Amino acid sequence: MTMKMKKLFRFVLCRCSVAVAFGLMGLTAAAQTSEVPEETVSTGNNLTGGRLSVGGYGEVAYSRNFYSDNQYRYRNPNTYKNDPSNGRFDIPHAVIYINYDFGKGWKLGSEIEFEHTGTGSAIEIEDDEGGEYEHEIEKGGEVELEQFWLQKTFNPSLNLRLGHIVVPVGLNNAYHEPLNFFTVYRPEGENTILPSTWHDTGMSLWGIAGDFRYEAQLLAGLNALLFTRDGWINNGAGSAYEFKPANKYGMALRVDNYTLPGLRIGLSGYFGQTFHNTYPNEMEGEGKTYHKVKGNLWLGSIDFSFRRFNWIVRGQADYGYLSDTPLINSAKINSQKNSPYNKTYVGKNAVSIGIEAGYDVFSRLAYTRNRDQKLYVFGRYEYYDSYLQERTQPDFGYTKRQVVTTGINYFPLPQIVIKGNYSNRILKSQYNNEPSINIGIAYQGFFL
Repeated sequence: MTMKMKKLFRFVLCRCSVAVAFGLMGLTAAAQTSEVPEETVSTGNNLTGGRLSVGGYGEVAYSRNFYSDNQYRYRNPNTYKNDPSNGRFDIPHAVIYINYDFGKGWKLGSEIEFEHTGTGSAIEIEDDEGGEYEHEIEKGGEVELEQFWLQKTFNPSLNLRLGHIVVPVGLNNAYHEPLNFFTVYRPEGENTILPSTWHDTGMSLWGIAGDFRYEAQLLAGLNALLFTRDGWINNGAGSAYEFKPANKYGMALRVDNYTLPGLRIGLSGYFGQTFHNTYPNEMEGEGKTYHKVKGNLWLGSIDFSFRRFNWIVRGQADYGYLSDTPLINSAKINSQKNSPYNKTYVGKNAVSIGIEAGYDVFSRLAYTRNRDQKLYVFGRYEYYDSYLQERTQPDFGYTKRQVVTTGINYFPLPQIVIKGNYSNRILKSQYNNEPSINIGIAYQGFFL
């Protein structure tokens, strides 16, 4: 291990220790409720006892950014230092759950997601045009089938799920619904460096045994040519085509423990080969330039959530390694000009650390407490870097960021939250910091 890697490891370890210590501070307060082991809300049961379940979640957000939105603001920071603020409305996610219990242990789960009300596109290779890439507007919007699976339950400790499933690596992917984080938008670090929500096609074995919940998955692999400098592997689970290339595969594992009242601690990880998972698969084969490139991806994550004593505290730390980055970057840069692949450098490593804590001030008031209303005042800190480069690669300092956020979450009902927060993204001194104000409203639950 190089001296640089040792320093980075000590840095990550130190920040993780601070996060865990902060998360356990709430253990000194007076008791209230605890979190119990459960899956995400999308696997819930019919409220009336029937076989069909319908539900979902959605978010509407407004942001005012007090920094330049020019695409060259990191290249020439002084030029855009005094640019005016800019605002935007957004519908980050609107999701519909449709589940059906067939009986005898068989169940269907589905999750249809509409993102940002935008327009989507697909890419095809037209054989009759010399193999050119052709962009076609045909999907009708950013509509994704985020989950679509059949499950056979043998007993609570053994369930087999086949189809399109969520990959529960990291805190954000395992618990991505809007009531599971305080900020208006999903936590920035994990949302930057990992696919979010990470979903792919494959199979899953999961179950609950005592104080533990486990899940092991075999999945279609990621695509290294879609990795980026600003988002690391964020785009790697997607496909520009009407199908997902699956020349290579990946494995994910998650284990959660609920032994201590109110405390959940989770470990998750991923391994897979990410190169040659393209269409057409023309760089693999004896004697070709990139034949021996594997692009092995290793990811590790630890996260926790604590719900007790009127506190909610959550935290996570993620670290990843990608092999063969010099050759991956060479293949990306030399891909066809009009190909769907990203041509920026991708870093060898990426890191994300986050911690948030909120206290329900309405718990001190009998009037609001008796009406099941909550008002959390919270703070959040994040550090992340999407581009920890290999020594032969150029440095881009703006990818290393700290984010400090404070705000409130008001729950008039347990299924509805109104959020507001002030956030400041802190970059290296040669760049301009990026403060913003965000306001949002979200719901989550089942209707049938």
